[in-house]
Amino acid sequence: MKPIRTRAASVVFIAGIALLGSVILSALPQHAAPRVPANEIVLAIDPARSKLDWTLGSTLHTVHGTFALKSGTIHLDPTNGKASGEIVADATSGKTDNDSRDKKMHKEVLESQRYPEVIFRPDRVEGAISTQGVFSAQVHGVFVLHGAEHELSLPVRAELSGNHWSGSGKFSVPFIDWGLKNPSNFLLRVNHAVEIETQLEGHLQSSPAK
Repeated sequence: MKPIRTRAASVVFIAGIALLGSVILSALPQHAAPRVPANEIVLAIDPARSKLDWTLGSTLHTVHGTFALKSGTIHLDPTNGKASGEIVADATSGKTDNDSRDKKMHKEVLESQRYPEVIFRPDRVEGAISTQGVFSAQVHGVFVLHGAEHELSLPVRAELSGNHWSGSGKFSVPFIDWGLKNPSNFLLRVNHAVEIETQLEGHLQSSPAK
């Protein structure tokens, strides 16, 4: 009978330890997954359906090029215009129709191996934001180029339709004034700003509850 009592006591002891552990765990703070505010619009960018074109004028000719988008998510609050998130372009993907020019651009101007991403982080929107339909607004934020942050405000036109959205915008980036190397020489003089045109598409991850 003694071994049976010993086993019974062990079971009771183990059960008590398990109960104590569950009580302690329930008392600890629980880290739930972050929740999207009910009044927030979350736009996910589809890089495969989005593009970024750029144009740089010079005394000899106008250079046209592209960059590929890597990723992007934008959070918008229609009630107060606050914005967050980021749009990321692949600096190493930049190209024109001239290989030698592209090599010089990546090595001497962009230094894309050292600074492989160009990022825009919005912080506010000026203008009415529609949860469905078309709207135009001014988006303010921080533009990260060549490892440095610069304030930038750009006009955008967006359309939200069901779970799909699209947007476009045109703006100038004064890359030489921002400290990047001037590629001009005694024969060629380039503009100090490059003109950017974006076409973005994606889906709505979240929209305000109705």
